[in-house]
Amino acid sequence: QVQLVESGGGSVQAGGSLRLSCTSSGLTGNRNCMGWFRQRPGDEREVVANIYVGPAEWGDGSPWYSDSAKGRFTISRDIAKKMIYLQMDNLQPEDSAVYYCVARTASDTCYTYSAAFSIWGQGTQVTVSS
Repeated sequence: QVQLVESGGGSVQAGGSLRLSCTSSGLTGNRNCMGWFRQRPGDEREVVANIYVGPAEWGDGSPWYSDSAKGRFTISRDIAKKMIYLQMDNLQPEDSAVYYCVARTASDTCYTYSAAFSIWGQGTQVTVSS
């Protein structure tokens, strides 16, 4: 019954922005690592960002970014809704990929490798033209 659904993908010109959303259903508890991966045709899945979606009193979720995302992308969370977002600014053609929302439940920390996440969305296409 656990499900993740991405939205917000589309086509933009280089330098433009997109905001991706990930809605969840069926996640139990309030100790979840959630994040974003992306995949280009013929390439392996690449981590983009993650954030810990847990009690607010535990902190800001320690958002983490890959080198390619750092400075341009911002991950955020809605704890009550168990949702995450990815604000992508100054998009470049190399950012074109299918973007996946991921989650790992019952986690005390967050992770950056794909095998750590058992829950994946279906993906949303992002295309950036020059």
